[in-house]
Parts: sequence; C-alpha cells; structure tokens
Amino acid sequence: MTTLNPYLGFRDQARDALTFYHSVFGGDLTISTFAEFHASEDPSEADNVMHGQLEGPGGLVLMASDTPKSMAYTPGSAHSVSLSGGAADQAELTRFWEGLSDGATITMPLAVAPWGDTFGMLVDKFGVSWLVNITTS
Repeated sequence: MTTLNPYLGFRDQARDALTFYHSVFGGDLTISTFAEFHASEDPSEADNVMHGQLEGPGGLVLMASDTPKSMAYTPGSAHSVSLSGGAADQAELTRFWEGLSDGATITMPLAVAPWGDTFGMLVDKFGVSWLVNITTS
C-alpha cells in the first residue's frame, strides 16, 4: 500500500509543534535529534528535530523536522493540511478542530458551507494552515 503523508518543515519549532499536535491527535510520537544522527556541525542545533513522526488514530501520520541553519528555509502559506471524514467522524474531527484552534487564526469558522458539508479553515500557532471538512453523508 502506498501512503501520502504531510511532512512539515520548521526552523526550530518542530519539537513544540509535534508535541502540540500530539496533544490534539493523540497517538505515538517519536522524535530524533540532529545530535543522534550527527547531522549538524552547529552545536546550537544538537537538540533540533532531525525527524519527528506522529502516528495517530485511523492511520493518521504526520511528520516534521527542523531545517538546519545551513539550508534555506522559506515558510509560507502555499500548503495546507486537510482533515476530512464523514458524519460518523464528526465528533473526532470537531475535537481536532477545537485542539488546533488553540492560539490559531481562524480564517473560516467551522460551520455549514454552501456545499452542505461542515467546513473550517485556520492557521495554527506554528503557521500551518489546516482545513477540516465533515461530509453530511
């Protein structure tokens, strides 16, 4: 089976972001540092995240890392992470929305959209854009 999973990049906030997402989604979180992989010669980056992975319920897998200072890092809003499901998932998706909303900028409140689904958009406190869509069927 082939999977497609979001991989979020940060400069030095990956640990905080992954810990926050773990509090929202639950599951198992693993974090490996640059020091563990001898991946940076800059001692100030030793504890930064080389690779972090959150394996949540229902097959959710979210990965993230810190970008070393030696590499270009250009954060932006060209990408979003989408969470979607049906009516049976409404409670879980609403809980995820509420968790992600902590410290977020809500760009579209979670409400019934013109196409009939419940939909919302936000930018979380780490600058990651999220979309939540709950279908009516």
